Amino acid sequence: MNKLKQYECTVIIDGGLQDDAIAAAMELVKSTITTKGGTITSLLEVGRRKMAYLIRKSSIGYYAHIEFDAVPSAIAEIERVFRYEENILRFLIIQMSSPLIEMRKRVEKYSVMLGSPEDQPETESAAAKS
Repeated sequence: MNKLKQYECTVIIDGGLQDDAIAAAMELVKSTITTKGGTITSLLEVGRRKMAYLIRKSSIGYYAHIEFDAVPSAIAEIERVFRYEENILRFLIIQMSSPLIEMRKRVEKYSVMLGSPEDQPETESAAAKS
């Protein structure tokens, strides 16, 4: 009865580390998810960003967003590994509900159709005002 469910995880790694240490921490995150029976469907490494407040005396964090499928019993094991890894400052794993998945599909559909304002060419009247 262990059915795969969709999860998303946001991880903040200490941004003050060297690039190879950050890569090793990211590899640990990915390997932990896969060894606990998860399948990574999407990985977005945002990179170093300034944090709103200090976490363990660090002001810069390396952000990553991972979407994966796993059985619910594996989440506690994944969280346990993340909790004891000293290079991971924060993490959050949430289960993707059906309404959230549907909302994301609609947002992706309309954002592709409309595009973002930055993608629109500048009009002559806006260029004349500048």
